[in-house]
Amino acid sequence: MPESYVPKEAIGHGDGGSAALAIGEAESLERRPGAAPPGGGPGGEPLGKPRSLWSDAWHDLYRNPVFVVSALVIAFLVIIAIWPQLIATGNPYRADLAKAQQGSQPGHPFGFDTQGRDVYTRVVYGARASITVGVCATTGAALLGSLLGGLAGFFGGWWDTSLSRLADIFFGIPVILGGLVFLSVVTSTTVWPVVGFIVLLGWPQISRIARGSVVTAKQNDYVQAARALGAGNGRMLLRHIAPNAIAPVIVVATIALGTYIALEATLSYLGAGLKPPTVSWGIDISTASTYIRSAPHMLLWPAGALSITVLAFIMLGDAVRDALDPKLR
Repeated sequence: MPESYVPKEAIGHGDGGSAALAIGEAESLERRPGAAPPGGGPGGEPLGKPRSLWSDAWHDLYRNPVFVVSALVIAFLVIIAIWPQLIATGNPYRADLAKAQQGSQPGHPFGFDTQGRDVYTRVVYGARASITVGVCATTGAALLGSLLGGLAGFFGGWWDTSLSRLADIFFGIPVILGGLVFLSVVTSTTVWPVVGFIVLLGWPQISRIARGSVVTAKQNDYVQAARALGAGNGRMLLRHIAPNAIAPVIVVATIALGTYIALEATLSYLGAGLKPPTVSWGIDISTASTYIRSAPHMLLWPAGALSITVLAFIMLGDAVRDALDPKLR
């Protein structure tokens, strides 16, 4: 090394800063014309911090028209499920047999059912049961499946083997047949028996996704470094593994939510799901199926609302999957 070479760090910062000024002038002369200064971006702007997985995913989501449309539809459904009085001022239980099976009339755009009840009001109020079952069942299945699957993937051994065999047992139970058997003995008219049944049969799918994600995440270098530094199992699970393994679970749970809503309607249609006097799209579809020739409006409106709801959640899940899956970037 030449004796005249002096590192920048070794140059003193005396009064006036002449040494620092000289270094700055030298760097500006050596830099190509139009080039960004060190640490700067194009045009000289400082480079921002790199986006995380979640911020990068959100950046892709709000620019995706599929996500925007499905999110707006779901937001509208959630609002009318919480406050149906905003767009339906009638009573879903009020019946007028003189208007049974009549079509659209002023103030009753969807017509009337077999008991003279306003179909429009029942379609609006039916969103509450479907959204409640879908959200609660998905939340329960995701929490239970993530907990069991995450522990199995992290600890392995006999815990992993036992959980895998238990999940295989639940996978072998036909969903529709199991619902008919399990819910046929339930006399409750609330949504909770249906929610419990869906959680009981829905957690194995989530647990397998969570297990695979945890097994992959715990092999990363940052987890091994945390272990070498003496981090406990709880800290590694909560601080290092869970945030990086939860994305596939969110994707599967979002898509499954629409499936659970369709499952509730199917079980209600078969008479094993929600029961009157609960207002449900599945119950109304079951009642209207007998009168599809004489009064098709009784079937088309609740079936259309159910189809739009399921499609919106599936589209939302697909958009989230595309945003969180690095292989699709």
